This record gives sequence, structure tokens and C-alpha cells, in this order.
Amino acid sequence: MNTDPARTDAPDDWLERALAADAIEHRAVHVDDAGFAARVMGALPAPAPLTRWQRPIRWTLAGVAGAAIAAAVPGFAADVAREVFRAIAAQPVSLASVAIVLAAVGAATLGAAAFVLDRD
Repeated sequence: MNTDPARTDAPDDWLERALAADAIEHRAVHVDDAGFAARVMGALPAPAPLTRWQRPIRWTLAGVAGAAIAAAVPGFAADVAREVFRAIAAQPVSLASVAIVLAAVGAATLGAAAFVLDRD
């Protein structure tokens, strides 16, 4: 990867330039562990290999789980939508309540944007 933020392979690759600039900015923040993490990873035991019968069993179980989830999702989605509609329909609607909901959504959006865009 090119670490110079001013020079990239594609002149219009703004994302690559932004990532490289961010990496340069945060490189000084890195805490050197003097090879501790590498020693810990090297001391871990190797993963146990799968036996001949474990691989087909895992694929079969994953397929069964996927089929069960795919079969359950449409019914679950309909049930959730029905209950949400029932809860909303039971509430009285007024201009003040709509304004409060819009203000709450706006405040949540502004808070989320401030959190994401905050550069410590």
C-alpha cells in the first residue's frame, strides 16, 4: 500500500488518500508492545484438524440451520410487522405527538452524526 497521501495509483481515489492520511496521523498513537503479541500468538496451540466425518456434518448442520432460518424469516417478519402496526394504531395521533417523534428522530440522528464525526 502506498503510504504517501499525496500520491496514489488512481488520481481520483479519494478513499485511498483519506485512509493513508488517517494512518499517518494515527501512527504516532501506536503503542509498541516489544513483540509481546507475536510471542503470545506463537505460543498458542495449532488448531485441531477436522476429521473425515466432521466436515460433512458441519456443512449439513449449516445447511439445515440456513434452511430453518430462511423458512422462519417470512413468518417472523409478518408477525413483527403486525404487532408494530397494532401498537402504533392503538396510539392517539396528534400534531404534538408527531412533532415530538420527529424531534426525537432528529436528536438521535444529530447525536449519531456527532458521535461518528467526532475526531479526538
